[in-house]
Amino acid sequence: MLISLRPVCCLSLLLLGVQTLAVAADRGAAVPSIPGAGDYVAVPNASMLASPDQTYKVVFDARHGAEHPNELAPAVLLAASEINTLAAHGVPRENARFAIVFHTAPSDDAVLDDAHYKARFGVANPNLPVLAKLKDAGLDLYVCGQELLADGVPLDAVAKDVTIVEDGLIALIALQNRGYALLSF
Repeated sequence: MLISLRPVCCLSLLLLGVQTLAVAADRGAAVPSIPGAGDYVAVPNASMLASPDQTYKVVFDARHGAEHPNELAPAVLLAASEINTLAAHGVPRENARFAIVFHTAPSDDAVLDDAHYKARFGVANPNLPVLAKLKDAGLDLYVCGQELLADGVPLDAVAKDVTIVEDGLIALIALQNRGYALLSF
């Protein structure tokens, strides 16, 4: 009598698929990607790929503004780029702990609400949609209140997704003391 192994193979594959889904669910939701901002590009045969098992803690020291008013600030672009890399590799949201601290006059422009940005540059703030997506992805966004006041920027000009801290340098130090790597842009 000939016994078919087809049902056994199908059942094994089905159980393997259920087990794989359970492992993915245990890891939590992956970091969401940020389309149109620092898109991910796979590099064939590259080493040191992002790993879902690694925790990534970084604070972006936003020191420079965009070259043109219709462009993203460098720190915003690079934070989105790194989030997209983590998303492409299935890194769980809880394993991506990012923050951006804006604390110079050129970088502070990136966090102005649309009304104040348009009054200054004549165009809508291109950073705001990306900052909102970064915030939704779990990033913390800070701006130095001392720098804003020194530059005559009203505190109510700051976009709603950004938290005003008293001193941007203290925020950078505090985050580094919590184990965040510092990247300056």
